[in-house]
Amino acid sequence: MKTIFQVIYAARQKFAATATLFGALAAATLALPPLALAQNAGPLLPLPPQTVSTIPSNGDLNPYGVAFVPDAFPTDGLVQPDDLLVSNFNNSANLQGTGTTIIRVDAHGQPSLFFQGSQGLGLTAALGVLRAGFVLAGSLPTTDGTPATIQPGSLLIIDRNGNLAGTLANIAVVNGPWGMAIRDNGTSAQVFLSNVLGGTIMRLDMLITLGTVQVTRATLIGSGFNHRTDPAALVLGPSGLFYDEKNDLLYVASSSDNAVYAIPYAGSRNDAAGTETLFYQDLTHLHGPLDLSMSANGDLIVANSDGSNVDPNQPSELVEFSTAGQFVAQFSLDKNNGGAFGLATAAITKTAIRIATVDDNQNTVTTTWTVN
Repeated sequence: MKTIFQVIYAARQKFAATATLFGALAAATLALPPLALAQNAGPLLPLPPQTVSTIPSNGDLNPYGVAFVPDAFPTDGLVQPDDLLVSNFNNSANLQGTGTTIIRVDAHGQPSLFFQGSQGLGLTAALGVLRAGFVLAGSLPTTDGTPATIQPGSLLIIDRNGNLAGTLANIAVVNGPWGMAIRDNGTSAQVFLSNVLGGTIMRLDMLITLGTVQVTRATLIGSGFNHRTDPAALVLGPSGLFYDEKNDLLYVASSSDNAVYAIPYAGSRNDAAGTETLFYQDLTHLHGPLDLSMSANGDLIVANSDGSNVDPNQPSELVEFSTAGQFVAQFSLDKNNGGAFGLATAAITKTAIRIATVDDNQNTVTTTWTVN
């Protein structure tokens, strides 16, 4: 079986012999036909990657979170099904924990502003979309871009027109939201949240009725994760999450100890006792893993932020490994360290996915369609 990187590379080669795996990040944006047209044109064909800037008019930098808008999302708002959303962590002065914007990238590859919040939010990689019509965004603010002024932050609930509909700011539940995964049932959802300041994983059971989102229960399902502040990375600890609904298993990327953990019965358990187990630790290939997702072939993909265990010979790596915990392949997203942050995948068919990766160094997001 080919690795996910080999599949993407083969598709990209159909369009440009000199292309890198995820496209030339400094190249001009590639305009694509709408995804719906590609889906309705018969068998899905690989399309060239599109790379767009994530810098809005206010100059926000450092894209962190990335999330696809699901097909079932309402069509009467600013955000549309199959759009891509990207959150910014830094402001125009490049101070960490001060970005306030979420960028929308439509199916044509055209970026626009979706949301701009109040000053000093610091929107993290905890970004997700509920198909009932809401966007969830984690905020971890600072006042000066340093660990000395970190605040617990909040979870923002944003409607499909980019308006703030609510905020969850209980430190017992939200304490440095750094990563997110969602089990979406339409009128209800389970939202998994990693708290990098507390070293915990929370499950938020939500009910969506009459155009509102209500948290009906908050459950601590993981605790005791290594976490610490860092002068360069700001914070390290439990980060990216991926929920395997078939096996009721939550994967947790830990940027502090270069490992991936697994929490069994994540959607049904009532406590954190004896939960997380070490699933995969690899000091050779993991360098501050910040986000993770799953490919169409069932392998896990991790984005290395280089926040810890830095290797100048392996900058900004995306790492693929099997659910048996075996290394498969890796690919450098940027020639410098610190570029790989947010990562998202969305299934098109059983064998085809969209992959989105942000380059924090270039302030871009690249989307690739691929068939496995």
